[in-house]
Amino acid sequence: MSTNTNTNSAELKATLNLQRKAAITGGGAFDHAGRVQVIRMADFNMNRTIFGGLEGIGRKFMDEKLAKEPVWNNTDATDVEAAYAEASSAHPVPQIDQRLVDFMVDECDFSMEHADGTFLEHLVFCHDYAARYYPDHSPNVALLHSILGTATNTFAMDATKIPKLKALLTDFEALHVEVFPSTLRLFYDVDFLDELEANMHRIDKLEALHLHRVIDNEPLTIDAENLWINLNYHLMHFVDFMPSANWSSQKADPLMQMFERLSNLLDRAGQRQAQVEVAFPKEKGAPVGEDRTLFGRITGLLPPTITLKLARKSIQDYSKKAGHDLSYRIDWA
Repeated sequence: MSTNTNTNSAELKATLNLQRKAAITGGGAFDHAGRVQVIRMADFNMNRTIFGGLEGIGRKFMDEKLAKEPVWNNTDATDVEAAYAEASSAHPVPQIDQRLVDFMVDECDFSMEHADGTFLEHLVFCHDYAARYYPDHSPNVALLHSILGTATNTFAMDATKIPKLKALLTDFEALHVEVFPSTLRLFYDVDFLDELEANMHRIDKLEALHLHRVIDNEPLTIDAENLWINLNYHLMHFVDFMPSANWSSQKADPLMQMFERLSNLLDRAGQRQAQVEVAFPKEKGAPVGEDRTLFGRITGLLPPTITLKLARKSIQDYSKKAGHDLSYRIDWA
C-alpha cells in the first residue's frame, strides 16, 4: 500500500511519509523495529541530495545511512494514517505565511533532496512538528532553519537576499534563522558541548554565545534565553534524522550521538521546552527486519568516538571551504 500522502501548505507541496506522520502524532522520535522492513532504495543517488559533496569514508557512511527505506506492514501503516488524520483534524497546523512561501519559491532553490524525499518535505515536517510541540515560539524558524546554509554547504539563497528575508520575519525569527546553521556545526565541535556540561554548576550564569554566520562568516551574538530556545529547535530538528528502525545497531551514528547528548544537556539544565519524546538504546543490538551490506556490518562495529571524529573532520572541511570560522565564545557572568 502507499505510505505517502500529499499535503499542500499554500504553494509548498510536500509529502509526509509514515515515519514523519508517526513523529508528529506521537510527539517524538521512535524506533519502529518490528513494524517495518528496511530495504535498500533501488534508485538512490546521493548526488541529488544535500550530502552529494561528501567524499571518501564519510560518503560511504552516509550512503549506508540514507540509501534505505522502510516498508511498513499494512496494519501498522493503517494505524499510523488513522492516528495522523485524527490528530490533524483535532489540531490543524497553521498555514504558512504566503509571503514566506513566495520568497521560498521565487527567491530560493530547494531542489536538493533530503534523506528520503525533497528538501521541502523536511522543511514542512519541521514546521508542522514545531507548530504542534513548541507552540510558544514561531514555527517559521523550523521552516527556514537551513535557508542560510546546511551542514554540507548547500545554500538555498544568496547572502545578498538576507535583508529581503529579514523584512518578512520578526526580529526573533531572523535571529534564530541566522544562528541555526552555525549552532548546528558547533554540535560537531565537542568543545562547545563540553563547555556547557562542565559549567552545569553555574549554567544560570550563561550570558551569551558569540559565533559566525555560516553563509558569509558575519559575527553573530545570541543571548542565553534565546540560545536555549535555539537548542530546542535543534532538538526537534534531530527527530527527522533518526533511522526508521534498529537504533540499537546504530549507536555509533554521529547524529544519534549528538541528539542524545543535546537531549541530556537540556534535561540537566532544566531547559527542555519543546516536546520531544525519545528513548535512546542503552546497549548495542542486532537489527530486526533489515539486511546490512558488508560495509554496514563493519561500520556497525566502529566505536562511537571514531565515527564522531570523522563527522567532525567533515564539518571542519566544509566550513573551511565556505570561509566559515568555527570558533566561538561563551560569556559567563
